[in-house]
Amino acid sequence: MSHILIIGGTGFIGSAIARRLAAQGHLLCLPTRRRERAKHLTTLPTASVVEADVHDPAVLARLMRGQDAVISLVGILRGNFMRAHAELPAKIAAAAKAAGVRRIVHISALGAAADAASAYQRSKAAGEAALRDSGLDVTILRPSVVFGAGDSFMTLFAGLQALFPVLPLACPQARMQPVWVEDVARVATLCLQRAESVGQTYELGGPAVYTLRELVEYAGAVSGHRALAIGLPDPLAWLQAFSMEIIGGPMTRDNLLSLRTPNVCASAPALPFALEATALEAIAPAYLGRAQRTVKNDRRRESARR
Repeated sequence: MSHILIIGGTGFIGSAIARRLAAQGHLLCLPTRRRERAKHLTTLPTASVVEADVHDPAVLARLMRGQDAVISLVGILRGNFMRAHAELPAKIAAAAKAAGVRRIVHISALGAAADAASAYQRSKAAGEAALRDSGLDVTILRPSVVFGAGDSFMTLFAGLQALFPVLPLACPQARMQPVWVEDVARVATLCLQRAESVGQTYELGGPAVYTLRELVEYAGAVSGHRALAIGLPDPLAWLQAFSMEIIGGPMTRDNLLSLRTPNVCASAPALPFALEATALEAIAPAYLGRAQRTVKNDRRRESARR
């Protein structure tokens, strides 16, 4: 049994990791800005959900006391990338070193590079560098896009097609290698147990590579609402992204830059430790079908109120 601090542990990937570690009997500390957002984790018998600002070095120092390991996975798709992806990992490393906590597993992203086109990818690379330079026992995981029940990826595509008969797509030929959230969680937990993972960077992907258009069409097909996906030329794609930035939509110009870099693993196998990656087709139909039924039920309730 270990004491493990999971920073970013109340999000989509972090929740999967927390559930797996709790099932193994580890004692977890899950800081969050708002406790009500982590209600789904308060039932875990070995987890403690605490309200905390992890960007505050004094708070981080307090959270580190008595911990055996840290899992770091804060990530954002818009906003101050350097603060979330670079400055925070540096603060985590400093706090861990001061507290005598040597083991860190850090969730980064496929495509992270200091010379990458997007600010998102550059900030991810800066965070990785801060941790590597800390002298601590660090393992870095770089997943491709992550899917699973509760995701904001395939579920988003299915939901949009339930609302719109035509879906304009920026970068429809963008290549991705979706990886199941439970596979990411399995790798993260195994890294804490495997000494050979220290100092390693592992790329994580599923068993197949798809274009964005293929993923959108598949999400529509299995959810029962397949829209017509139309690829946008670059000028219109930039206009779409800029417009969505203004209204808070699911795309930004920086996201568009990220899409231009293939989000695929450099080599096979796509998971370390001889693990077999789970196919998208084995998981997505169940949860996308449930999501679609929820949309239909919501519409029925709205109609009944009228």
